[in-house]
Amino acid sequence: MPAIHFDNTYAQLPESFFTKLSPAQVPQPELLRINSELASMLSIDTDWLQAPEGISVLSGNAIADGSEPLAQAYAGHQFGGYNPQLGDGRAILLGEIIGTDSKRYDMQLKGSGRTPYSRGGDGKAALGPVIREYILSEAMAALGVSTTRALAAVTTGETVVRQDGPLPGAIFIRVASSHIRVGTFEYVAARKDTSELRALADHCIQRHFPQALESEAPYTVFLNHVITAQADLIAHWMSLGFIHGVMNTDNTAISGETIDYGPCAFMDTFHPQCVFSSIDANARYSWGNQPNIALWNLTRFAETLLPLLADDTDQAIAIAQSSLDTFQEYFSSQYMARFRAKFGLADSAADSLVQDGLTLLANQQVDFTLFFRHLTQVASGAPKGCLLGLFNDATEAEQWIARWLEATAQALHLEKMRTSNPVRIPRNHRVEQAIQAAYDNDFAPFHRLVDGLGNPYSEQDKYADLELAPLADEIVRETFCGT
Repeated sequence: MPAIHFDNTYAQLPESFFTKLSPAQVPQPELLRINSELASMLSIDTDWLQAPEGISVLSGNAIADGSEPLAQAYAGHQFGGYNPQLGDGRAILLGEIIGTDSKRYDMQLKGSGRTPYSRGGDGKAALGPVIREYILSEAMAALGVSTTRALAAVTTGETVVRQDGPLPGAIFIRVASSHIRVGTFEYVAARKDTSELRALADHCIQRHFPQALESEAPYTVFLNHVITAQADLIAHWMSLGFIHGVMNTDNTAISGETIDYGPCAFMDTFHPQCVFSSIDANARYSWGNQPNIALWNLTRFAETLLPLLADDTDQAIAIAQSSLDTFQEYFSSQYMARFRAKFGLADSAADSLVQDGLTLLANQQVDFTLFFRHLTQVASGAPKGCLLGLFNDATEAEQWIARWLEATAQALHLEKMRTSNPVRIPRNHRVEQAIQAAYDNDFAPFHRLVDGLGNPYSEQDKYADLELAPLADEIVRETFCGT
């Protein structure tokens, strides 16, 4: 099967990092959707992918030439508690592909059956979570966020049993720069084998941050790169009103990509303490707490690297702490830069206006995405009516808008506003509607939603309904993991 050209490196690492095994067979695989653009970037023939031979590979029923299927082992802190044995409980890494951009990408099946890390689960995926991850990951890519990608989705013709009862099964075909997580390093570090830890770190440096090889302290540079990648990512999330929902260390990718779209959500009405995840009872992963959690996760990562940072433990801790101390300032600079762009403001002199604007949105429970869309329209010369209509207290809003107009009068960054404030996001109620329709064997809302979110910064009348905030009876207040 020459249609996919695998070139694997992770499979050459110590065998303790993974278990080699093949995906489970499924009875009746059918292609639900294929990402032709991504397939082309990976030099995969889309005609072959959509043919029976390709669908067999996408479903796990056949193994492509050069593939070395394996389930990765990792640990992780979940809601602050350490679990020493997690791993790919329902996923199989088929191998690595060199893209047309000369970068290396993993190709993974999610929902491909039991592995040694399934912890009693069936290793399968229901259709709903597959649709959610396809929609969200591709929407994030279109928004410009660093993310794993959807190559395809396949229905399996089998039934999986969940709390809601029997559901149709599916497999999600995910592409990532790698699937190495903070939890991967936690797993290897717990084995207390410095040679294995060094092998993993060297692999990541070569794959993700090769510039670190030029340094006399490559592992310190590696740590610094991971810190800045996570800071950039969280700032970008927050500028779009995105809440990951389960920022555990096993869901924190070393590459700086968004990974694992479980109970994630985009806010409708804005509030810093906003939470959607049904399992986040203490709001650990609320919108406003995401930078704190990112730093907490990075601290766990830095702890794993201590044996590589210096031979002397105290010196290694000092090096790690020095790197971690850079997070807050760097994150704040990225966060404010993104919000200045959203508000069309020039520099830090107007940062108080940004903070006051967000406080106003929170106090009046204003729709986050619509506010910035209408603000961009006002900046383009539109009347203020639609913008003011979002507020309960128009007087307070008028006062802030007057200040904003004064601040932008001399240096309005309109183009930055247009490229920072999306017209469409994956609204929670639209995602849920697409999932429920799919369970009724109607996939049109899913395809339309993916298509409509593919160009999120442009006005398109045919997708105008996707831009609307939910009606009272459409509001989604909780999202679920789906495992």
